[in-house]
Amino acid sequence: MLEFPAQLLNLTACPTCLAGELAFLDQGREKQLECRTCAAGYPVTDGVASLLPHLTGDGGLPGDHKGRQSAFFDEGAGPEYETTRPHGTVAFHRFLISEKLRRSVAALGSLAGRSALVVCGGSGMEAEFLARADASVITSDLSRGAAGRALERARRYGVPLVSVVADAERLPFKDGAVDLVYVHDGLHHLEEPSTGLAEMARVAGWAVSVTEPALAAATALAVRAGLALEQEEAGNRVARLTLEEVARGLEGRGFRVVTARRYAMFYRHRAGPVARLLSKPPLFPAARAGYLALDAAIARLGNKLVVQAVRV
Repeated sequence: MLEFPAQLLNLTACPTCLAGELAFLDQGREKQLECRTCAAGYPVTDGVASLLPHLTGDGGLPGDHKGRQSAFFDEGAGPEYETTRPHGTVAFHRFLISEKLRRSVAALGSLAGRSALVVCGGSGMEAEFLARADASVITSDLSRGAAGRALERARRYGVPLVSVVADAERLPFKDGAVDLVYVHDGLHHLEEPSTGLAEMARVAGWAVSVTEPALAAATALAVRAGLALEQEEAGNRVARLTLEEVARGLEGRGFRVVTARRYAMFYRHRAGPVARLLSKPPLFPAARAGYLALDAAIARLGNKLVVQAVRV
């Protein structure tokens, strides 16, 4: 486990000046990290450091893209469900999420003993998955509420996590600071996904894993049918990526792609009636086998993409 703040300080860099090292100041009830170069301060509240650059106030003005994103996940997301999912969800819904997470690192081998940073990590579902694979995990998100829920998840389920508030387009970490930098359905939240991808590559010392909605005909049909979103609940456009642009972005920054593929998967954020029906014991084994067979047949047309790459 990466204990806060001592080991974390060895990995971080000031997100404002992009150069200074951070020092931990404990002034009784008030704790903060302070840049040794530009003196920018970053509060530490309930074990969560807010490492947002001092460029637009708190990292996003009310009403702008980042402000809307942060506010929605601070206040608009169901805190209990976000803290616990996929625990407690029905079997078929849980299987799809587990399968998606499994695929996200399948080509990388063992993560035991590796350090990992989750970008756009929300309430810690992906961080928990990586921690259970024996990685030492830091999870980051623009939302203070989400970062706090990630720590609550860690407490409830007994998984070691460090949680920080951070901007994926200006990560507060040194070059090559962690082994694996990981994102699952996060870059599409950004105004400039390519900037987030470049930051992931900068911070990754060993590997990058990207799982995102794909720019695909199947996705366009799903949007028209109302099964996928063109505009997310926070009010921002959903950005969809291609395998080629993700692979090209990583290769141009010194990585070798070890897998890049599309696959088919659809589930609602909360399990609907179909997922509940397919989770019933007589139907679940057939539903699981049926999904795997369907994906094998139409994977190249799929609505999701996964790319894993290692530093050359």
